Amino acid sequence: MAYRSDKDLAFLGEMKSADLNNLVDVIIKDKDGSTRFTEELTNKDIYKKYYPDHSKYWKDIAAEIQCFGANTIITVFRRGEGVLYREILIDVCKKLKVNYKEDQSIASLEDQLLIKLLGDATANMTEAARAEFSKITGINAAKMMTPEGLTAAAQVIFAAGGFKSYQITLMVVNAISKALLGRGLAFAGNAALARTLGVLSGPIGWTLTGVWTAFDIASPAFRVTLPAVLHVALLRKQYQAEKDKLFSDIETAMNADDEAMDAVINPIIECENCAQKLRIPTQGSFQVTCPSCRHQWFVNLS
Repeated sequence: MAYRSDKDLAFLGEMKSADLNNLVDVIIKDKDGSTRFTEELTNKDIYKKYYPDHSKYWKDIAAEIQCFGANTIITVFRRGEGVLYREILIDVCKKLKVNYKEDQSIASLEDQLLIKLLGDATANMTEAARAEFSKITGINAAKMMTPEGLTAAAQVIFAAGGFKSYQITLMVVNAISKALLGRGLAFAGNAALARTLGVLSGPIGWTLTGVWTAFDIASPAFRVTLPAVLHVALLRKQYQAEKDKLFSDIETAMNADDEAMDAVINPIIECENCAQKLRIPTQGSFQVTCPSCRHQWFVNLS
């Protein structure tokens, strides 16, 4: 199946080959590590010629996602064509009962999906896991350590963007990959991402994986489209973080002590009204809402 021009997947053409490893792994490998019977990528001449230089055939990778997406959406006749990424993403959102609006941007739709998945998991977290998630998000108020409070905090973080948004996405995608595919993410050669992933593999990671291990996905194609959509969402955030040069700041901090590393990934400010400490994204201009007193103010870190 040929690639359909898709503005929401075009950024994959700007990613490094190593960055595409996890996405390709989702497409071609089943849970037991064997090659999927339904994938076509590994049979293509361009794949055989250039593997593992994925950037040479990124359109074929995107076409494979579009193809699996077509298999999950019931239609009378598709003339052998795959479906655009937006339609695939909306189909995933519908299946998982995500609240969304048809006119939302792709990044916003992906965020809504991630928030829904995280919300489902927080309802099943132990107090220890909630405390760890609160530490990651910078929420110290005890009354916010509820599923509703943690989900609200995630919404604020995703709205602000920045590395913190990427970090939570990394945590969710890694946990669900372990549950649905039997393996987590791999970042060989990227010390900043490997270290960040290591920090997120504690109790909260185990909880997320446990929740999704018990989740029953009947459609074989949906077992591909769900993790594929999540990996595309992760790559989109990585793409933006690299454009904002956030990873270079993290790598610099890695050469210092843990406190310096934490300050880069999780900068702290105090609420203007009640002095509640909050962790915020490292860059950008955005409105902050204190989870304790609900005071709102504008922060500019550009």
